[in-house]
Amino acid sequence: MLVAGHDERDHFDHEAELMRMEEIAPDAAVAAFPALDPAKVARAAMGARAQDIDTDLLIQSYQRDARSRGAEILFSAPATAIARQDGQWVVTTPKGVFSAKVLINAAGAWADPVAQMAGIAPKGIVPHRRSMARIPAPAGLDVASWPMLLGVNESFYAKPDAGALIVSPADAEPTTAHDAWADDMVLAEGLARYEALMLYPVDRLIANWAGLRSFAPDGAPVYGRDPDQPDFIWFAGQGGYGFQSSVAAARFIADIAAGRPTDAQLRRAIDPARFG
Repeated sequence: MLVAGHDERDHFDHEAELMRMEEIAPDAAVAAFPALDPAKVARAAMGARAQDIDTDLLIQSYQRDARSRGAEILFSAPATAIARQDGQWVVTTPKGVFSAKVLINAAGAWADPVAQMAGIAPKGIVPHRRSMARIPAPAGLDVASWPMLLGVNESFYAKPDAGALIVSPADAEPTTAHDAWADDMVLAEGLARYEALMLYPVDRLIANWAGLRSFAPDGAPVYGRDPDQPDFIWFAGQGGYGFQSSVAAARFIADIAAGRPTDAQLRRAIDPARFG
């Protein structure tokens, strides 16, 4: 659900149309998200087709499927060296040395550093920090059926999570690949924008954290064989849509790796070769 305060009306129509949302009355918005202050909501729109993803269950399902097909998944095993020897990639890790004909770079925020370790030119993929907070359910209300709430101009978003709310300032600050943490000031500013439309103040945080969302210079994913080394396949630059696109993206990369046909127009649009 998209909501706009009285000083945010100008941008509302464009965003609602862009997300294919239907405008609803402010009273209906308050009924759907009872923490909203009726006096502060000027306009609202709802996207009834939206669904949530249980991301932990999705990952666990992928792991079970991969292991059932013979995959081995190693944790705490970062690549410390990548070399090309006798037509094979050789990757050294704290848990052993591994070799394969094809190397798929699915390293997220570390995609460019991993490529450089392998002697491959980087593509300008930059991590961007996104800060998050979990707050108690406002006034002890049952939030289970509440919609995800978006502020105009992506000023914040809030969504139910295990009886509480997750609130984010929707920040996207360029940074380097690292174990990210929330920026206290950015988080405070985002929570203030959230509070500006609410009946109830945020009096404490249950937890806070941050993640890294990685973008190529044009914002599109970077999927496909490297133009200078075809046995190096890029699978990076998902932005903030890795979970939503994971099934289709994985099938696309599997088709690339196996040499199966793919959609030519899509392939050109996300081809690593577009960066020269």
